[in-house]
Amino acid sequence: MAFVVQQLINALALGSIYALMAIGLAMIFGILRLINFPHGELLMIGPYFAVALSLLGVPFGLAVVLAVALAGVAGIVMERLAYRPLRGAPDVSLLLTSLGVSIFLQNITIMFFSGQSRAFAGPSFLDQRLPVMQNVGISTIDVVIFATAMVLVVLFSLFVTRTVIGVSMRASAENLLAAQLVGINLSRVITVAFVIGAGMAAVAGILYGIRVGKIDPLMGFIPLLKAFVATVIGGFGSIPGAVLGAYVLGFLEILLAGSLPSGVTAYRDAIIFGLLIVVLLVRPQGILGSGDAERV
Repeated sequence: MAFVVQQLINALALGSIYALMAIGLAMIFGILRLINFPHGELLMIGPYFAVALSLLGVPFGLAVVLAVALAGVAGIVMERLAYRPLRGAPDVSLLLTSLGVSIFLQNITIMFFSGQSRAFAGPSFLDQRLPVMQNVGISTIDVVIFATAMVLVVLFSLFVTRTVIGVSMRASAENLLAAQLVGINLSRVITVAFVIGAGMAAVAGILYGIRVGKIDPLMGFIPLLKAFVATVIGGFGSIPGAVLGAYVLGFLEILLAGSLPSGVTAYRDAIIFGLLIVVLLVRPQGILGSGDAERV
C-alpha cells in the first residue's frame, strides 16, 4: 500500500509538469496548426533566466517571477520575428522555422552558459519531506508542483471562458477564418497565446529543474516529446484533452518504472512512444479530441 501511494504522488508531480507543457502546445496548435518545437526551449530558458538573475543578486523568489515574465517576452519575440512573417506560408515552412528557432535557442544558451549541466536548487524548505502515512513521505516540491499546476489550469480555464481575449482564442481555434470575418484581432490572439504558453513552460522548467536538481541547455527536449505524446493521447488541439493526457502519461510512466523488471526499465520511453503509435492507429483524434479538424 505504501508503495502504491508513493508512486501515486510521483505520478501526480510528473503529470503536472507535462500538463503545464501540454497546454501551451495544444493552444498554439489549436490556433495556428503549428507544432511549436521551441516550446521545449522555453521550458529550458525559464530556469536559466532565474540563474542569470540570481547571479545579479536578485532574490530567488523575485528571480522566478522575472524569469517567467522574460520567458513571456521571449515568446512574443519568437512569434513576431519567426512566425508572423510566415503566416499563410506552407506548413512545411513553419515546421522548418520551428526547428530552426529551437536549435538557435539551444545554441545561444550554450554560448552564454556552456553545454554542461549545472546545479539548480530552490529554497531549502522545498527539500523537506512531509509524512503522509507510515513509510510514505511527500516532498514539498512535489506538493508545490501539483498545487501550481492546478492553480494555473484553473486560472487558464477561467481566462478562456470569462475574458474577451480568451473567448477570442477559443473562437480562433474553432474556426480561424470565421474568427477573422467577425473582427477578431488574430495577431493579438496569437501573441497572447504565445505569452501564456511561454510563461507556463517557464514555470514547468523551473519546477522541473528544482525537482531533479540540475539544468542543462538540452533539458527541454524530452519534456517536449512527452508533452507531445500527452497532447496526442488527450486529443491534439484540445486543451482539456492535453491536461488529461498529461496525467495519463505521468501515471503510465511511473507505473512502468515501478513494475517493469530492472533490465527493461531503460526501455520505458520506447514503450511510451509505442503507446503513441497504438493511440494513433486506434483513436487518432485522442481521448477527448474531435474528428473535426477545426475543433479545439
